[in-house]
Amino acid sequence: MSLFISAAQAAPAVGASQGQGTMINLLMIAVFIAIFYFLIWRPQAKRAKEHRTLVESLGVGSEVVFAGGLMGRITKLEGDFAVIELSRGNEVKIQRASVISVLPEGTLNNL
Repeated sequence: MSLFISAAQAAPAVGASQGQGTMINLLMIAVFIAIFYFLIWRPQAKRAKEHRTLVESLGVGSEVVFAGGLMGRITKLEGDFAVIELSRGNEVKIQRASVISVLPEGTLNNL
């Protein structure tokens, strides 16, 4: 025996145990894929679909909250952009995709 070379290990016999190991590995990969799908990909796709329908449903007069935290009423829609009136005479142009929620009608009047 050499100080730097370890002794060789005998390889396991090829047979039934090799087939079981392959099946277990495939089963574990399938479980990881299922976990990834149900915990990560599916909920994210669902949230993206809900946001897409929210953005498509925007109309003039809708009261919205957008990503900056500001609230206002939509006065004009221009393709992918919307003009939001924050207060009387104070308007900003934002991307429609930055809208995170639509408020119930009359919310801004009660604030």
